[in-house]
Amino acid sequence: MVNQDVVLRLLAAIEGFVADLRQADDITYESFMRDVRSQRFVERTLQIAIEAAMDVTHHIISDRQWREPDSYADAFRVLAENRVITPEQADRYTLMARFRNRIVHYYEKVDPQQVFAIFRSRLSDFDDFAAAVRSWLARQEEAADDGTAEGLQP
Repeated sequence: MVNQDVVLRLLAAIEGFVADLRQADDITYESFMRDVRSQRFVERTLQIAIEAAMDVTHHIISDRQWREPDSYADAFRVLAENRVITPEQADRYTLMARFRNRIVHYYEKVDPQQVFAIFRSRLSDFDDFAAAVRSWLARQEEAADDGTAEGLQP
């Protein structure tokens, strides 16, 4: 069974990172575009929130022995295949994983306007991810309590 303590700790970390971003309401578009420190704060905080979401996906996939994902983006598809998240959510989170790759590997090509847009309009994706995983964990726990955990369909 998935180690809920690990997953819940990671979800709490994601929520903390998102709270940090939401509290940065003093970062306007204008200040963001001219202040490299604000840009780095937002980029790095988004990156570590995405990394934590990836850790959640890989923990669940490994524990459940589902198919090995081809990429970070594919890990979200594996969760959708097993009904942890919806296919629509997987599509959104796939974009998140690709954004993470750009920040990490192609940092010289990161578009500050795109970063700001994500910062101001996509934080709810993290909330949705945490809620979906918590819901899945609750369903797993209910099934275990009912004695139906063996062979349980996700």
